[in-house]
Amino acid sequence: MKQFISNRNLGLISSAFMLGGSAMAQYSPTPVFDGKIGKTLNESQESFPVRNPQAAEGAPNVVWILIDDIGYGATSAFGGLIETPNLDRLANQGLRFTNWHTCAFSAPTRAALLTGRNQHSVHFGFFANSSYGTPGYDGYLPFEKATIAEILRENGYNTFAIGKYHATHSADASQAGPFNRWPTGRGFDHYFGLSPDEWGTDQWHPVLYRDTQREPEDPQGRHVTELLANEAIRYIADQKSAAPDKPFFLYFATGAGHAPHHVAREWIDRYKGKFDRGWDWYREEVLARQKQLGVVPAATQLPPRNNGVKPWDELSTDEKKLFARYMETYAGFISHTDHEIGRIIHFIEELGQLDNTLVVLMIGDNGAEGAGRELGNHQPNLLNASRQERFDKALKNIDLMGTEYSSPNYPDGWAAATNTPFRYYKSYANWEGGTRDPLILFYPKKIKDRGGIRHQYSYVSDILPTTVELVGARVPNVISGYPQEPVEGVSLAYAVAPENRNLPERHSVQYHEMTGSYAIYKDGWKASFPHDFRTERIPRSEERWHLYNVREDFNEINDLADKYPEKVKELAEVFDAEAWKYNVYPLKDRWETKNWSILDGKKQVTLYTEGRPYASIYGFRYAADSYAVTVNAEIPGNGAEGVLFSSGNAASGVSLYVKQKKLVFAYNAAGTVTEIVSAKTVPAGDVTLKVEVTYSNERKNKAVNLYINGEKVAGKDLGAVQTVGGGNIEAGRNFGTPVSAAYRSPYIFTGNLKKVTVDKL
Repeated sequence: MKQFISNRNLGLISSAFMLGGSAMAQYSPTPVFDGKIGKTLNESQESFPVRNPQAAEGAPNVVWILIDDIGYGATSAFGGLIETPNLDRLANQGLRFTNWHTCAFSAPTRAALLTGRNQHSVHFGFFANSSYGTPGYDGYLPFEKATIAEILRENGYNTFAIGKYHATHSADASQAGPFNRWPTGRGFDHYFGLSPDEWGTDQWHPVLYRDTQREPEDPQGRHVTELLANEAIRYIADQKSAAPDKPFFLYFATGAGHAPHHVAREWIDRYKGKFDRGWDWYREEVLARQKQLGVVPAATQLPPRNNGVKPWDELSTDEKKLFARYMETYAGFISHTDHEIGRIIHFIEELGQLDNTLVVLMIGDNGAEGAGRELGNHQPNLLNASRQERFDKALKNIDLMGTEYSSPNYPDGWAAATNTPFRYYKSYANWEGGTRDPLILFYPKKIKDRGGIRHQYSYVSDILPTTVELVGARVPNVISGYPQEPVEGVSLAYAVAPENRNLPERHSVQYHEMTGSYAIYKDGWKASFPHDFRTERIPRSEERWHLYNVREDFNEINDLADKYPEKVKELAEVFDAEAWKYNVYPLKDRWETKNWSILDGKKQVTLYTEGRPYASIYGFRYAADSYAVTVNAEIPGNGAEGVLFSSGNAASGVSLYVKQKKLVFAYNAAGTVTEIVSAKTVPAGDVTLKVEVTYSNERKNKAVNLYINGEKVAGKDLGAVQTVGGGNIEAGRNFGTPVSAAYRSPYIFTGNLKKVTVDKL
């Protein structure tokens, strides 16, 4: 067992792996028959060997809950003003950990969480859509570093993943697989959620997968978090019906609160007027509540405002109105998420299983999202739109916020406020605002210090060994034929008992790195090196080592680098050693995406619709190159209409469709739709329909030409290049809201659509 535990873990958790777990055997694929064979059954001795791992009697269920893009000071569970009664309940009956850290970004956090290793150690320096050809950044999760699902399944658990996985390389996330890199190939019996490489989704029109197959759209148009909770409850119900004594592991990772902030108006209205006093007031109010709860030290002070955040009192009346609605929408979004999590917890309680269930609640895979900048995002805007034009458009459409016709993300002022008392945002690995999130452990059977608070330093990689130890599981030497490499996290089980609340931390060294900003923590000291390649928030003059004594300076206000240069030097050397050890080098400072051209490196993709009216393929980007879409179809004698090809929605996208026997191409740039209509009608019979979109003059001009059976029937120069949204290529329909107001989605093509081919020109 020692070979699978890092040196700093030896003696801390290895004994737990050996005690209380199932009596694991090294099962061969077919167990050796140890009975006796005779000519007749009476002359034979039957053998019934154990063929599958068996959990120990009374082994607890395990539920991991991970909420997306949320700050330390957002939820009421940690002093925030967003009401989360179900999270509060888990916190008040469990333990709050105030010094838990993530990787500052989604996919790296999830990779480290699932494997119990550092993010670069499992190849996720950024995320799989933005991978590089170096070991720490290639985006391929190693099989030699098993996931928690693989480990618990080997300990007799059923395993389910629901929601956002975001740990599969984009190249492997198509219907060609390989599916051993999907959740069901990494230890999960079932998966229901986003495409396994996807970071966010339209909450009203999600693209979902069941195991490895695209899930049909919900006919009721329900919010994705409700659909995810429904599926989690169904998996648990089915499992407990079939094997009531068998424990389950549920990994429930919401898409909320990642942008777009979508939620029904009834949830937004719960917060009407509650944020009118603004983000400066919010920070002060939340800090006072945090002190009262004990989740920050009593002497904690608010840091200066982040660069780019204006004082609330300096905003205009209209700015305050719009910005308050952004926060009302986000708060409603999170409260709705809390409600759906509560449904799952309540169902487990109804089964009589809650007391014997370990719930690990992680309120954030990173800090609050700072992508909204000064004005926030409501709907897409033209690239050359002025500040005033963008603001006026958002204000005009304020009542659409949260609906399918919006794509909201709050301004930086609210992101900073919900990160109270820390500075900066998601993606900044050097600041606590990017890396510190609330952690709650709930396990009535073992946690006696209910409502207790723990301040020991911990990291996302610690969750796996903590879970393994608390449930009495074991880590096999070999999983699926792969010898296992060491777990790098440190179990937090040592701090659970009331008498151990003040024990010294055992995770004493941890590096952080994301897009060129980095830090090193060691024994209460933190050296931090900020970096922002845009220099909008962090000027080049600040790009140097900063030093904080975070045991005395909770939220990094007092820089001690000039006072203790030897400590800076010491910690810089520790970072360098850790960086070489865990594949952090070479440093990379931006989210460059690979092969996000028309067809992700391919020159042609063909979609076939055999046996169904439409087909789709996920994840291809077409906006950056010249391209052609060729449609082979059969038109009945009385004509046909509907969408032939589409990508995007009412906010932004493209659509090729037939209406009133005319071929039409709709180009939707930030809600401004240009339509090119054929001069001739589409004839009956077998037809070839085509649109070409070509760029010229250093991409300053965009020409669109339409063809019917090889004859040009329309053409238009659209002028300057404007990026349009998309992602899914749909053949035979428009998924989600319509690209063009000339039809209603899904506007399924009524003829015989044989195939749709997309070519890079």
